[in-house]
Amino acid sequence: MTRQIKADLSILSITVVWGSSFILMKNITENIPFYAYLFLRFSIAGIILALIFIRQLGKISRKTLIQGTIIGFTLFAGMSLQYSGLNFTSASNSAFITGLNVVMVPVISALYLKKKPPLRAVIGVVLATAGLFFLSGGFSGIWNIGDTLTLLCAVCFAFQIIFIDKFTQESDARQLAVVQIVSAAVMYGILWAGYGLSAEPATVVINTRVILTALYTGAMGTAFAFGVQTIAQQYTTPTRTALLLTFEPVFGALFALTIPGPDGTTERLTIATAIGCLLIFIGMIVTEVRFRDLRKSGAQNPPM
Repeated sequence: MTRQIKADLSILSITVVWGSSFILMKNITENIPFYAYLFLRFSIAGIILALIFIRQLGKISRKTLIQGTIIGFTLFAGMSLQYSGLNFTSASNSAFITGLNVVMVPVISALYLKKKPPLRAVIGVVLATAGLFFLSGGFSGIWNIGDTLTLLCAVCFAFQIIFIDKFTQESDARQLAVVQIVSAAVMYGILWAGYGLSAEPATVVINTRVILTALYTGAMGTAFAFGVQTIAQQYTTPTRTALLLTFEPVFGALFALTIPGPDGTTERLTIATAIGCLLIFIGMIVTEVRFRDLRKSGAQNPPM
């Protein structure tokens, strides 16, 4: 197993965690404001990563601090814009437009990093985009301010992947992982404080469900996920990373079929959901498998 395949499998494991996190976060929306939850989640993740990589932090440079903060800002801005956009657009529009970062990454990568994706990766991206269309329920066709905010969110997530690829070639990936999470936590804290000063503070109910969700998403969905992504991206490409991350809604749909929501019911499997998941899976297979090598292997080892 090559380093790239190990890296790809590691990134794929992130989407399993994120997919399981979605329904858990949905169950606490009435207990804690979005920005307060993200501040809590990223603070927990920052503390965990800082403790894990405490030895590496003693040698951190100003350059790494700046680069990690830039990555953290794209993460902070992406999630904030996605949440703001949801106030004006539908969940299906938001899911599909956010997923368009899988198309943006190879384009930005080719222009900014001078990394031209292979044909199989392009085919995989097209299939994954079609899968996202079916999985999210498609686009309503009516564009509004919420869709614009969500498109900017997709741009931010695309640049997060691009910047990780670029900066891990110049700085320690472990240091970048810590700085991006801590800086994002600080930004969410400032945003939450600013929102509380400009409007009537929302009620925060800290109960067992909120604490367990914050701990799980902080430890696994943030510390583990973004730590693994930052380190693993050294051994794979931005396009493959973006494609693998499209599995988040796939696992989200699978967990939604088994884990009850706030109303105590689970979602039902639809034909569109099944087609979407299948297209994304085929897109990954097309990208990962080198069919030319398989043909050569078949020619060298003919069946008996």
